[in-house]
Amino acid sequence: MPPTETKQRLISLFEKQPCWMIKPLSKEIEYSVASVRRFLANIGYFSSFTHNGQWYTLNHIPRFNHDGICFYDTIGFSKSGSLPQTIIHLIDRSQQGLTAEEIGAKLRSRCHSILVGLYRSGKLQRYKQGRSNIYLSVDPDTCAQQRRLIDQKNRPSAPLPAEIAVLVLAEAIRHSDFSFTQLAEAIRRDRKVSIQETQVEALFEAHGLKKMPPTGASKPSRR
Repeated sequence: MPPTETKQRLISLFEKQPCWMIKPLSKEIEYSVASVRRFLANIGYFSSFTHNGQWYTLNHIPRFNHDGICFYDTIGFSKSGSLPQTIIHLIDRSQQGLTAEEIGAKLRSRCHSILVGLYRSGKLQRYKQGRSNIYLSVDPDTCAQQRRLIDQKNRPSAPLPAEIAVLVLAEAIRHSDFSFTQLAEAIRRDRKVSIQETQVEALFEAHGLKKMPPTGASKPSRR
């Protein structure tokens, strides 16, 4: 253990500034870098998953979010440890896996190359969806559950019953400028019928009908 006064000096420095790099810390307490590392190990610390792990904070300082991540400005700390370990943790606990963009948003950094490396080394699974890859857990049970939820999400909407289809087509005749989204909203509002935009779009496709969204309205993408 470091001498009591040295330990208190270290703690007081982190109370003034929550994150330190090792060399400035060594200079402040006038010990070698190797000694400072030993002191930190005895007290308990986190090293950053950003900046190549060059920033340190004491165990009791970070206030982690539900993902186990804490940021001080651009410096990120994780309960899981390094960036690769943090990525694996995030994917393992996700319900439907995560894309590189979703992981990057959580970690505030681009992670494409690390994700590819983890996949190639067998530490992550990968599922192609459109132009994106969804990264999944390598745990068989977790991966299977993630795949089931993805498949459910992407499953085509059930066809509309004939009587509801008639309502949709009649509404489309009355409001030829309505988008699929607006048609579904009108049916839900006026007819009190549960209906999704994707079901309206599928109805038009099944009958070979075309409908362009009005100017300024976006056509919902089919998942």
